[in-house]
Formats: sequence, structure tokens, C-alpha cells
Amino acid sequence: MAKFNLKPRTSQQRPVTTEGAPGFVREPRLELFLLGVSNMVGEATFYEGSTDRDARFRDLVATVAVADPDWFGRFVSWLRTGAMMRSASVVAAVEGARAQVAAGIPGSRAVVDAALQRADEPGEALAYWLARHGRALPKPVKRGIADAAVRLYTERSLLKYDSVGRQVRFGDVIDLTHPTARDERQGDLFRHALDRRHHRDNPVPESLRMLRARDALMAMPVEQRGEVSDRAVLDEAGMTWEALAGWRQRAMDAAAWESVIPTMGYLALLRNLRNFDQAGVGDAVAETVAATLSDPARVATSRVLPMRFLSAYNAAPSLRWAYPLEKALQHALANVPALDGRTLILIDTSGSMQSAFSKDGTLCCWDAATVFGLAVAARAQAATVVSFSDHSRVFPSVAGESVLAAVRRFREGGYFLGRGTDTEKAVREHFGAHDRLIILTDEQAHWHGSADVAASVPAEVPVYTWNLAGYRVGHTSTATRRHTFGGLSDAAFAMIPLIEAGSDEQWPF
Repeated sequence: MAKFNLKPRTSQQRPVTTEGAPGFVREPRLELFLLGVSNMVGEATFYEGSTDRDARFRDLVATVAVADPDWFGRFVSWLRTGAMMRSASVVAAVEGARAQVAAGIPGSRAVVDAALQRADEPGEALAYWLARHGRALPKPVKRGIADAAVRLYTERSLLKYDSVGRQVRFGDVIDLTHPTARDERQGDLFRHALDRRHHRDNPVPESLRMLRARDALMAMPVEQRGEVSDRAVLDEAGMTWEALAGWRQRAMDAAAWESVIPTMGYLALLRNLRNFDQAGVGDAVAETVAATLSDPARVATSRVLPMRFLSAYNAAPSLRWAYPLEKALQHALANVPALDGRTLILIDTSGSMQSAFSKDGTLCCWDAATVFGLAVAARAQAATVVSFSDHSRVFPSVAGESVLAAVRRFREGGYFLGRGTDTEKAVREHFGAHDRLIILTDEQAHWHGSADVAASVPAEVPVYTWNLAGYRVGHTSTATRRHTFGGLSDAAFAMIPLIEAGSDEQWPF
């Protein structure tokens, strides 16, 4: 049951936050934006149950997709490729298409296609639609999913994602959306995917060499598989590290890891540092991994969010990864603006900020807030960083300290406070002659007697709130020089100097 509390405290029926402070309802696009960048579909947050949260998301999508189709199309594409929100973008695309079809608005086919960027996502979109709306597929949804299948379906992706554990297989997508293969070889792949799905005992076509090589490996006796570590043989069969671990039917040893590390993607390397250490991967190979992780170009193309580096840093037991991860995080934050003047940064470390920020639960909202608060501080000309709950503590700066080292000092120094959310008190106590105020929070301020949490800040001073949870009611108005954003990325923070330079554009797309 949700803990969403909108009981008014006055006869004017004014909205309040879930903790009873004066609240502000946002216009639908901003509410959708904030919810979209923080919404792990099907996951509850501290104050809002998953059912209510998902229903609010669908309602907002339906409203905005019809009211502002151009904005909605750009938002969905950015949500998937800029904010890296997979489930939320899939749901937004198909629910938006449903609303636009009902309203007679064209263009949703391209929006659905743009939301599907990984080969398992056409199946994800179709599974969501079938579970929620049945087998009747509107043409834009059907054709958008088919377009994505043509773009994404390859031998390698079929081996990686078309597992018997999936409710909707590649063959189901092909059966229900009828994609047109781009060439003869993909046509063979589509026919083979249908054979796999319907258990037809047809031979693998000659053109699908990777699939045939995989079949040859699968026919090898189990007791001989541990001896196979030839990189060319494994790559020819499209053997990912996940597939290799299952095929061997034994623990991955150093030789096995070293055979697949050169073909592993950036995020896979980042996630497996602990496994490399536990298997005893040699220093020479570890050095190549470290070089890849700290390569500025690889960091940029990986699109890995900065919080992932903190998660890897927390999980990796060996000090040999610490410096590469620190370098990688610094590269990932390269676009965080160098703010002039004096900046007050308030980091909400109240109890509700312990809600999960990452789907695997390895990071909380307050972890993400701390990473970005300290990153902005490191780039600012003069910054005051404050951790606040029902009381507050100033976090002293250390010249030349890396962001990860500062995060470690923040945690070990007891700056995660974990109590109530007295945002107004923190603002009132710490705001002085600052040129701007940045608050990283879930906005669920405790009751206070002021008009809003920033009432003590002069109207001409900009206040930037970064919302990490996407709740409906906010803690300040959206009046001039009061800005609310969601999505913790360097691109999001780059909007601060744009706004202060006079730009009215507040969307990162």
C-alpha cells in the first residue's frame, strides 16, 4: 500500500509532501520527466508503492503523448539513450503509442523503434503489451517493434538473448510483428528463430556460421570443455562470458576469464572485477582491464552512468582497481560544469534517501546524490557542501581529493545521517552570500512553517533541485529562478550555466 499522503493541512486544500510540508504540484511534462528518470518500473519507493507509481506513470504518458507529441517523442528517445532507463522508456513508448492511436495522432511507430536499443527489448515491449493489453497490436506498435527487430536481430544477439527462460522469444516477435529481413542471411536467421521457438528439427542454415560453431561446441563432452580456452574458437561461436560460464558447467578459473576478457564489453568488465580477483586473473591481464576502464574514449562511448563506478569501487576487493576507477569516474564527470562564484550544495541524507537507486540495490539514492554533490563541489570555484536530515553537518573540502576518495570520507565520517528531512532548516541555517543553491533530494520535506523550503533564499538567487525519486508533490514552486530536474548525469548538470546565461531551455533533449 502506498504511503502517498495528500491530506490538506489548510482549508484551501493545498498539496503537501508525504511528510506534511507545503507542497507544489507540477505541470504534466515536468512531472513525467522527473518520474521517468527515476522510475524502475514495478519497483516501490519509500513513500509510493509500485502499483500506484506505475499507474501514475502510465496516466502521465497518456496525457503528455497527446498534449505535446513532439516533446514526448524527444523525451522517450532521450530517456532510453540519454538517461539509460530501459524499462521506463519501453513502457512510455508503447503506452504513448496507444494513447496517440486513440487520439488519431501519427508518428508513434518511430518513437517505439527509438525506445528499443538492445536485442532483448523488442521482446520486452511485446511481453509488456500482451500482458497489459492483449494480442490486438496497433499498427504503430507492431511496426515499431518490427523495425527494431530488423535493426537488432543478429546471430550473436539470438545466442545471447533468445533463451527458453523468456516468455516472449525472438520467434514470437517475428510471428506477431512480421518484420521484413534486410537481406537473405537475416531471412535465414528469422526462419531459424521460428524453428527454435516452435521446436522444429530443421538444420541450422549454412549461412549462420556462428550458430553452427556454437552447436559444435555444445556437442563437446562436458569433461573436455574446461580445456577450451582458444579465443578464436570461442569468439567464432559467439561465446560471451555468461555463456562460457554455463557451457563449462564449472567455476570460471583464471584461464577461462583471460580467454574472454578481450571480447567483454565495458560494463561487463566493470561488473566482474570481484570475479577476476577471486579467480586469480594475472596482473598483465588486469592491467589491460584497468587501461580499458580508465580510457577516456571508452568511458565516453560506454555511456555508463557515474554511479556505476561507485558501485564497482564498493564491490571490488583489490586495490589494483581503485585508481583506474577513480580515473574513470573523473572522465565520466568531464561535462559537469565549472561553476563560478559561491555555490551551496545540500545533500539529503534522510531515511527515505536509503531507497534503492539502482535496480540491483547496490546503490541508494543518497549514494547517487553524494557522488554528484561532491563532483559539482570539486568543479566549483567555491562550494559549501552540507549533509542534512533533521540536523545538518558541513562536509569540509580537501584540495586535490578525487570524487571517490571524497565519497569514502563522506561515508566513513558519518555524514549519512538517516533521520527526518528538515530541508527548510538546512537552507535557512547554511545559505549566506551564495550565488546559487543546489539541493539533491527526494523533495519529501518535513513539515515547516515557511512558504516553501527556499523561502529564506532571495528571489533573485537561483535554486536548483535535483529530484531522485520522482514523487508527485515537490518542495518548491517552479517559479522564475526555481528549477527542478531529474536524472543525475553530467548533461543534466550542464544545464545550470545555460539557465544562468539566460536560456529558457530546461530539457536535456
